[in-house]
Amino acid sequence: MEEFWNNHKLSIVAILALAIATMASVVVVPETQQAVVVRTGEPVRVINRFRPNTDFGRTGAGLVFRIPFFEQVQRVDKRVLSVEMQRQQVLSSDQQRLEVDAYARFRIIDPVRMVETAGTEEMVAEQLQPILMSVLRQELGRRSFASLLTADRGTAMKNIRENLDKEAREYGAQVIDVRIKRADLPDGTPLESAFTRMQTARDQEAATIRAQGRKNAQIIRAEAEAQAAKVYAQSFGKDPQFYDFYRAMQSYDTTFGTGTGASSIIMSPDNEYLRQFRGNR
Repeated sequence: MEEFWNNHKLSIVAILALAIATMASVVVVPETQQAVVVRTGEPVRVINRFRPNTDFGRTGAGLVFRIPFFEQVQRVDKRVLSVEMQRQQVLSSDQQRLEVDAYARFRIIDPVRMVETAGTEEMVAEQLQPILMSVLRQELGRRSFASLLTADRGTAMKNIRENLDKEAREYGAQVIDVRIKRADLPDGTPLESAFTRMQTARDQEAATIRAQGRKNAQIIRAEAEAQAAKVYAQSFGKDPQFYDFYRAMQSYDTTFGTGTGASSIIMSPDNEYLRQFRGNR
């Protein structure tokens, strides 16, 4: 064995050095990561860069080569990341203090810019957190508390996402979505007073609706009575005798048909009121 070592020492050392150099030259980049190759402090190329709608196996992931000791590989997450906003108080346009809890989803789409400006994904999240708080505070400050309970909330979220995305591009990131998990009034007196104002507003709205209903009912009733009077007038003009008979029958029904008890009405047979009973004689 000693003789073999002495005879092939240089070859063994060369093979070991070649193996170490090969191992140092090969880097495995998975599908979930991007890799920025940095040479003497400057990014020179990107491996497995994020490309929308690209199938796995065609993104450039796998075994890649680098120059040992001269090139460093910095890995960047390719998946969707999140930044959580700490619970904050926001003043709405109607002077309501809201307890807001929100988060944003983002992805690194320019790893070179991210490496140059922030360094890591964690630093990007730290930079986006105060920006998210500022954008959220400005947008919600232009809206009332009640609007956050309607479809207008979607518009607010869209504006927040677009404004945050503009800032995120400076760090090589793209904001995909922004959501508010909770937007509540603080416990105690503000909450109770808000409920009271909301109840008062609903009571006023209900009173307005009832008043409008009564107004419409009066208009409809008046129009119906006018139409009935018009029909009566037309019928009277066409057949005065029938109209006189019809009105007399209505009067008889009101006078004699709705009485209660043992009341008696004594009238002369020649009374003009009973003319229709006598056959209009």
